[in-house]
Order: sequence, then structure tokens, then C-alpha cells
Amino acid sequence: MLTRRFALALLAAASALPAAALAQAPAKTNATDPAAVLTRLYKAAAKDNAGGAFVNNAKERGKYLSTSFAALWSKAEAKVPDGEIGPIDFDPVSNSQDPDIKSFAIKAETQDNARATLAVALIGSQRRKVAADSVIRYDLVRDGAAWRIDDIRGSVEGQPWSVRQMLEASLKN
Repeated sequence: MLTRRFALALLAAASALPAAALAQAPAKTNATDPAAVLTRLYKAAAKDNAGGAFVNNAKERGKYLSTSFAALWSKAEAKVPDGEIGPIDFDPVSNSQDPDIKSFAIKAETQDNARATLAVALIGSQRRKVAADSVIRYDLVRDGAAWRIDDIRGSVEGQPWSVRQMLEASLKN
């Protein structure tokens, strides 16, 4: 009887192994999925209506932004006199002064092994006058095994903006 129980326990454990392996598979997929980076950021933004708090902290930027984008942002901010507002005077993640993200949808527009452009459609409590203003585009680059944000783009009243271009322009002044 003891042997039969042992055999059944061994069989049960062996059959659980493939299920455990499958349960872990999405974690590996997320690490190689650029949408996972944005999903994590927007879940936090929608939960706390914090928008892009990660871009306001240099340490946090290093986790999410490409090396060149983070360096450009820090360089542009270092040029701003004390007490003045930096070159990015709005929340690019929510495309607003006052984040209002109730939900979001992420769609890959282009993607290869090294680069991706993803569009994030935002839904807030207020409808925007120009529908295009509700879509934020992210250019991401592969940095080793991780995806990092290399630019954030959107529009205000239909007029396009790019965080990278705003930072570069601020250094020319």
C-alpha cells in the first residue's frame, strides 16, 4: 500500500511539473515584450492618477528610459536655473497637466528585434477635443534583454510633440 501511494504521489508531482512550467512561461514572454513595460507604467498611472511620475526622478528614469534618452533628459534639466520649470512642463504619459487615466489600450504599430513603436490610447473622465490627443506613442529600443523608452510622442490640439525634440531644443537655447 505504501508503494502504491508513493507511485501515485510521484505521478501527481510529475504531472504538475508541466503546469508549473506553463505558469512561468508568461513571465519570460513579458520580459521580451515591449508592451509589458508600458502596461506596468500605465497600470500604476491609472491606479494612482500619478501619470509619468517615473520621468520626474532620475533614478526611476534609468529603469525605464534608454541610456541616451535618460542622459538627454538629465542634461536638459541640469541647464535649468534653480526655481525654474524644466523643459518638460507637463505629464507626457497622460498628455496633460493633471493626470486623468481611467483605462488604456496598448497596440504595437511596428516592432522588430531592436526597436518598437507602441501606441497607448487613453481613456479619462473627460473627453478630449481632438481624439488624436488621447494617443501617446512610445519609441522603444532593446537594451540587452530589456526594452527601454527612447522617446514619447503625442499631440496637443492636433499639433505633434516629441519629448526628445523638446529636450534637444531646450539645450540649444
